[in-house]
Order: sequence, then C-alpha cells, then structure tokens
Amino acid sequence: MKIAIIGAGISGLLSALELVEQGCSVIIFDQQQAGKAASWAGGGILSPMYPWRYPRAVNQLAQHGKSLYLEWNEKLKPVTGIDFEIHDTGMLILDESDFDIGQRYAQQFDEPMQQCQLLKQPQLQQINPHISEQFNQALYFSQLSNIRNPRLLKSIISYLKQHPRVQFHENTWVDHFHIQQQRVTSIETQSGQQIQADQIVIATGAWSAHWSQQLNMSIPVKPVQGQMLLFKTPEQWLPTICMNKVMYLIPRQDGHVVCGSSMDELGFEHRPNIQTQQNIYKACLEMVPELEQFPIVKQWAGLRPSSPTGVPYIGKMPELDNLWANFGHFRNGLCMGPASARLLRQLMLEQPTCVDPSAFSTQRLTSEALSTR
Repeated sequence: MKIAIIGAGISGLLSALELVEQGCSVIIFDQQQAGKAASWAGGGILSPMYPWRYPRAVNQLAQHGKSLYLEWNEKLKPVTGIDFEIHDTGMLILDESDFDIGQRYAQQFDEPMQQCQLLKQPQLQQINPHISEQFNQALYFSQLSNIRNPRLLKSIISYLKQHPRVQFHENTWVDHFHIQQQRVTSIETQSGQQIQADQIVIATGAWSAHWSQQLNMSIPVKPVQGQMLLFKTPEQWLPTICMNKVMYLIPRQDGHVVCGSSMDELGFEHRPNIQTQQNIYKACLEMVPELEQFPIVKQWAGLRPSSPTGVPYIGKMPELDNLWANFGHFRNGLCMGPASARLLRQLMLEQPTCVDPSAFSTQRLTSEALSTR
C-alpha cells in the first residue's frame, strides 16, 4: 500500500514510522524542512501538564507516550546513532489550587506515571534545593519524564530518510486534492506536480484548517503561538521539571533548561516578542531565583494546533474513502503522538485498536466547528 502523509511534524513522522514498519510505502510532504514547526519548538514533557484539566481522551493517549518512545528509541538508536534523551526527572507542581484535585486524579485513575505525593518542607528542598523559599509545598510526580524533542525528531527523520520504502518531499506545499467518487485520486503540489497514493493522511498541525474549503467542512484548528527561553546551567543542575501557573522549567541532561510557555492567538506569526519573553523570564525566576545567574542562550516561538477541546482528530475523514486525519493535538502533540500514530495505523490497516477510537472520530468536526462560532 502506498500512503501519502502531508505534514512532517511529530504526528506525520510517527504515522510514517508505524506504517513503514507494517510494510507500507510512504511519501512524506512538508511545506518546510521536516520537523521544524511546533514539534521542534515544544518542551517535551511526557504528560499533559495538568492532566485533570484535560478530557479523558487526551490522557488515554498520553499515558502511552513514554513506553512507546522507549520502544522506538531502542529500535532507532542503533540505526541513527541519536538518543532521544528520555530524562527521568519527575515533576513538581507548585500551584496550591491544584494540590487536592491532583491527588484525587492520581487515586481515581490507574496511570502509574500520575501517582503523586504532597511534599512539605524540608522534603521539597531535598528533591529540588533550587525552588524558591516562597513555596512551602508541592505536588511531586516522581515517575514523569521529558524527551529532548529536537533529538527525537532528528532521529526519526534520519531513520525514515534511509528507509527504502520512504520518500521525502520537503519545502513542498500540497495545494489541493483531486477527488472523484468519494476518493482522493491524487494530490497536487503548488508547483503543479500530481502524485497518486492509495491512502492520504492529513497531519498538517496548525495549518489543518487549510483543507476546510476544499472538503466543504469547517476544520476548527487554528495556530496558537507559544514562546520559549533556553538557559544554560551546569549539567544535572536542576533536578526536576517545575510547574507553576502553566509555566514550566524542563531540565535537559546537559544542563540546558527549557522555559515556557505563552499562549497568544497571533495567526501564523512565529516571531517572539520582547514583552512575552520578559513575562516568561519573570515566571521562571519566581520558581527558581538562581536561574538569574545563568545565560539565556536561545529564544523561539512555535505554533500549536489548537482544537476546541484539545482532543485530536484521528481516523477517516467524513465522506471520503481514502483520506485520513491525525491533527488537532493542541498542547500535547508530543506526549499523545506515539499512541495517536499507532491508533491511526490500526484504523487504516483494520487492526485491533489500542484505545477506543470513537472519542477521536472526525465526525466531531461538524458539531465542534459549530460550537466555536
């Protein structure tokens, strides 16, 4: 089976991995370089930041993220020589208003990574001595990890590019579909090239609403900008992920600390602005004042694919026999990505599914589009 995947972010790349490992041939298109949009820009926490704030469907996919990434890293690393750097740091949540609901969530759902304990001084200082003294308590999730998403993407792209059943078309904008008798017969690029495939997957992230007009439906996905800062500290300096007021600090193994993130609806504007960066910087120092001693080595912004509930659309598109969706992951594309891609592969190849697919059905597009007007 020949499958065209439009979009080479984490959703498209993992979908390609799942399908080529099942013997399919895959053609991957991206409007820029593969793996350079939101998937590269994110933080890489392998959990929704506050899981109790999200629909159950989001957590059902996210809970498989770490185990599937461990499997893929074991398979890809010997071929690519690139380690995903899955970093077992645990996470501290400092928001007092979330302490009770966070503990109840851990008791209610059988998700080992979401087990937590409420730390008080001096336990908190033992776990992370750099936390500001203004915080007397924190929820500690000892099982949570982060993944170094630029390395993850680099490894997957390297693996796919050397695979005999994979073709890449980067810097190629897919303009529209040719449709006959409820089938996409070919896709056409902006340069006029037509390419045929048995099945087509839309994995275009924040750009997914582009297809609304041609498919005669409203696709309620829009870009939401998130900005980030990167500090450089000594190796292993910050021992845990830290969260407060939806701002986070994520330590990498080499001492880099990723800090974010903002939420701004600015269309497709991806340039950082100074005021937002200053707000992020202030929030970082509120959690860990000692960060002021270390240099900021990079600043950037990415465009999240916002959807009405944060639940992605995964499955066959309405009224078309060979067009599939894997988009709309909003803030949790990296942690939901592996299970999303596996579910898509299972649906496409008519295999038993890892989760109930009904919550992710594209039939929701009409009702959810109406609710956002």
